[in-house]
Amino acid sequence: MLIRIDEASERAIYEQIADSIRADIAAGKVRAGAALPAAKRLAAALDINVHTVLRAYQQLRDERLVDLRRGRGAVVTSLAGTLVELSSEVRDLVDRASLLGVSQVTLAALVAHADPNGAPPSGRAPIPLTFSQEQTAA
Repeated sequence: MLIRIDEASERAIYEQIADSIRADIAAGKVRAGAALPAAKRLAAALDINVHTVLRAYQQLRDERLVDLRRGRGAVVTSLAGTLVELSSEVRDLVDRASLLGVSQVTLAALVAHADPNGAPPSGRAPIPLTFSQEQTAA
């Protein structure tokens, strides 16, 4: 695993670390059950504070991509691959909705009203459809 930090970036260093690990998981370079580098070792290698690495690991834990355990460190969860794949699909959906002029509010409402079994939303309030300014101007 190779983690690079761009000090000129506006993204916080811990976010860059989390992004890099997320990308490695998505690319299959880091698999479920794999241990991430010890926080102290990674911090020393990157010449940053150990708390910055821990914050990145905590963000990944909050996303359920890693488990953090004393004495065991950060370990990639079995759910990690699925979550990263789904996250990628969601980004694609957001991009497509944007191209179609569908607002993020409307897209969120569509997702909230979606039935995992594909059943129509019977008995539910209608979804307020809003389009971006670009779509309404066309």
